[in-house]
Amino acid sequence: MQGASKTALMVCAYRARCSRWERPLFVDRWAEALAGDEGAQYAAGFDKHWPAMEAWMALRVAFLDRLVAITSDRLGVRQVVILGAGYDTRAARLPYAGVRWFEVDHPDTQAAKRERLARLPGYPVDAATYASCDFEREDPVDRLFAAGLSPREATLVIWEGVVPYLTEAAVRATATRLAAGLDPRSLVSFDSVGKKMAEGVNLNERDRETRQFVGDLSEPVRFGSDHITPLLADCGYRWVRTVSFDDLALQWLGDYKRDRLFRFQRMVTCSASVPDAPWL
Repeated sequence: MQGASKTALMVCAYRARCSRWERPLFVDRWAEALAGDEGAQYAAGFDKHWPAMEAWMALRVAFLDRLVAITSDRLGVRQVVILGAGYDTRAARLPYAGVRWFEVDHPDTQAAKRERLARLPGYPVDAATYASCDFEREDPVDRLFAAGLSPREATLVIWEGVVPYLTEAAVRATATRLAAGLDPRSLVSFDSVGKKMAEGVNLNERDRETRQFVGDLSEPVRFGSDHITPLLADCGYRWVRTVSFDDLALQWLGDYKRDRLFRFQRMVTCSASVPDAPWL
């Protein structure tokens, strides 16, 4: 990818909308200004193809926010990495005592984000340590170590909204590097789509339109899996937990709606060791 991410702006706009719910699952007071009119236009365009995207985004962000809270409170995690950060604001929204935040992203997207942040009065720009990384040529773990991440402390890696846009080879390479390079107590959490969506075969009309829309933003869907555990086992992980977006919707929205088509989208959390965390 060259140039700043357009889907990251779209995601930011959805976070702004989710924050305005009557009973929001999270509140991101920075998102609307960060996304601007451009991000709002992308989100409005996506709504025409998949109206459930706003609910999906609310659940995804809330799930990962909760993971930050429980890993810092119960596992003593003091390093959080946002891998492929886009316009993420967790370093500002979730300032847990003693937790150091790192944001890793393509230089173009990171530069665009920092330019926008500089125009936001009161935003704590120094809440995160920024590590730019051209993922085609550079090792993100090496870039993190150069930025000050400790390889001897447990780390939570949030890999949000990135994996579906990578090739399988890139997913394997990055997952393997994280498993081998970070402290084995570290956890990695990411979202994944089904194999049919990634391959573009046997899709209904709505799924085809959804896939085409993100492709037109120069970030096509490339990777999906209906069973991610074998891949992660190959990459060095010994503990994997998955939860579907239907499960999250039932828990946090209190309903199950088949027409949201959530059953093939999942949140995955994994570790190279078995954490003492039966509640995860």
